[in-house]
Amino acid sequence: MEGTVLDPAGGSPGATSASVMHRVRGVWRRRWVMLGVALGVTALTAAWTLRQPRIYASSTSLIIDVTAPRILDGEVKEVMGEERSNYWFNKEYYATQSEIITSRAVASRVVDRLGLAKDASFLGLPANQDPAERAKALEDADPVGLLRSRIQVVPGKDSRVMNIGVEDVDPARAALLSNEVAAAYMAENLALKLRTTEEARTWLEGRLDELGRQSKAGEMAVYDLKKDADMLSTSLESRLSIVSERINSYNLKLTEVRTRIAAQQARVDAIHRLRRDAGNDETWAEAVPGAKDGPIQDLKSRYGEQKAACAELTERYLPEHPKLLECNRKLDVVRADLLKSLSNVVRSAETQLAEAQGEEKNLNKLLDETKAEAFQVNKKAIEYGRLQRESDNNQRLYELVLKRLKDIELSGLLRTSNVRVLDPAQPAMVPVRPHTRRNLMVGWVMGLLLGLGVALFLEMLENSVTSQADVEDVLGLAFLGVVPRMEATKAPGDRDLYVHRAPRSAVAECCRAVRTNLLFMSPDHPCKTLVVTSSGPQEGKSTTCINLGVAMAQSGNRVLLLDTDMRRPRLHRAFGVPNDLGISSLVVGEGSLDKAVKSTEVPNLFVLPCGPLPPNPAELLHTRAFKELLRTAGEKFDRIILDSPPLNAVVDAAVLATQADGVVMVLKAGRTDRSAAKRALRSLADVQARMFGAILNDVDLRQPRYGDTYLGYQGYGPTQDEPKGGVAPS
Repeated sequence: MEGTVLDPAGGSPGATSASVMHRVRGVWRRRWVMLGVALGVTALTAAWTLRQPRIYASSTSLIIDVTAPRILDGEVKEVMGEERSNYWFNKEYYATQSEIITSRAVASRVVDRLGLAKDASFLGLPANQDPAERAKALEDADPVGLLRSRIQVVPGKDSRVMNIGVEDVDPARAALLSNEVAAAYMAENLALKLRTTEEARTWLEGRLDELGRQSKAGEMAVYDLKKDADMLSTSLESRLSIVSERINSYNLKLTEVRTRIAAQQARVDAIHRLRRDAGNDETWAEAVPGAKDGPIQDLKSRYGEQKAACAELTERYLPEHPKLLECNRKLDVVRADLLKSLSNVVRSAETQLAEAQGEEKNLNKLLDETKAEAFQVNKKAIEYGRLQRESDNNQRLYELVLKRLKDIELSGLLRTSNVRVLDPAQPAMVPVRPHTRRNLMVGWVMGLLLGLGVALFLEMLENSVTSQADVEDVLGLAFLGVVPRMEATKAPGDRDLYVHRAPRSAVAECCRAVRTNLLFMSPDHPCKTLVVTSSGPQEGKSTTCINLGVAMAQSGNRVLLLDTDMRRPRLHRAFGVPNDLGISSLVVGEGSLDKAVKSTEVPNLFVLPCGPLPPNPAELLHTRAFKELLRTAGEKFDRIILDSPPLNAVVDAAVLATQADGVVMVLKAGRTDRSAAKRALRSLADVQARMFGAILNDVDLRQPRYGDTYLGYQGYGPTQDEPKGGVAPS
């Protein structure tokens, strides 16, 4: 036997096209709600629109140039005359002009000129207002802010045209205000220019005085520096050149002296070595450089001659001879003169060395003094350059500010403006607000959207099972079919046997369709025992059980209906059979199955009543005796249908589901709660019950939601069978 053995309470994994169409049909079913909301919103919009005052608008066109007409020479620039050729600069400029037009300064000019602060009509005050209240209202009013709220600036596309629009309840006053706003803007623009020029002139005058004092102070500082540096006739550059020449001369002289000192030092060192090497020989000085000069040579010649003469006398005379003594005396004198002359040569060399060294020292001192003077001159030159630059800068700034001040004084005398009127405003006789047609269209569209939202909200609030899409998408069950609603005037007995008494009715056709769907779910292994249950009471499970049994009996099967609802049994009343012997009796061993089974007026349909109500129905249905009863009944009948209690009320149906081939869930259209149905299915899934599907019961085919979906169930042909007993079909 095939079926579903999973958790049906989980529903479908996602939205399907059927569920979407179900939502769409649900919204369409509430189309009158949507239409009512749309009409209500439209009516409110119309009433609100008709109560609004008529607003008229007038516009003045201005041409705004970036700069005013150039009258003065191009060298004379105005304070606010900056040229703008870049696109973004121009865009910023025109945006600034728009802000100026709507500013409080411009609006204040218009209010003061026209006396709008005392105009009750402009301020919107009632004509018949009490004088005291009117005075208080005039005092509290803000005419400037009110006028600003009515001004609209619309720049012309790709042009220098600016449109100034003003709205008012009076068309003539709207035109007047528009023209006055344009005139006030032009006046404010010119006043701003003059005010800026005056502020610039005042600032430049103060700056000119300050720069004059700074320039004079700089010139005096330069003068004082020249005086301190003794620069009355010679410039610092010339003086620095002279000092540099002196330094160069000293360096050359110092080089020469140091060369001479080196030579003299070498000579003196040589003389000292000769003296040290000669020992007691006093003739060492003859080897001194310079000893061969004329006077010294004469002395050497005399010394030689005298020495030769003494040698001759020595040979002829004794040492004590007077001539020899006289000769030796003369020889000593000549020798002393010679040695003295040679000593003078040595002292002359040492003196020349000392003189050269003294000259070197003096030259070094002069060079240091000259360098110090050069550094001082350089320092004075730096300070002089700084003071001279400051003086020149101050003088240049002074001349620049003076020239700019003269330009501003000249440009301030001009009264030219870069704004001119293109088209003055004219009174318009057609109001611009309220837009009746547009408001009504907007109200209608908003009403439709609101109505759609209300319809969707109501559809979302509906939590009951109403259609096949709910059964398949929300509950995840196979849809076996629908059972149309029967008229409420029918008696309970007629309603239970309606399929038998009206075999050609829509209810009978639907029950046969359910029967066919059940049989074709598993044609090779047809179901033997079937449990019919519901999530809660009053959902039509007993009536559906009877109608399904009648439909199966009409197909030629021997069908047995078991009333397993041992708390509120109903099948014995539907067929009018006694309930003294039934299932509870057979389970406890009283009576037999043949005696307990009752025949009905429907051929091949039999019923086994509940019997006396037991105190423990669930335990009774779980006994081996009940299972044996089902097995025995299965041998004698082709189909066994069990009418069980609701799943959410008691556990009897879950117990029966484990002993039957499958379960059919009965759902009452528009009443069975989805969450309750999911709880019931979850209890069946917990016991691994096999689900065949669900039957949607009590479907009102006259409702719009079912009109096109189940149109075929409303009957085919002009006539239908009426149930026996004169009861009309539903």
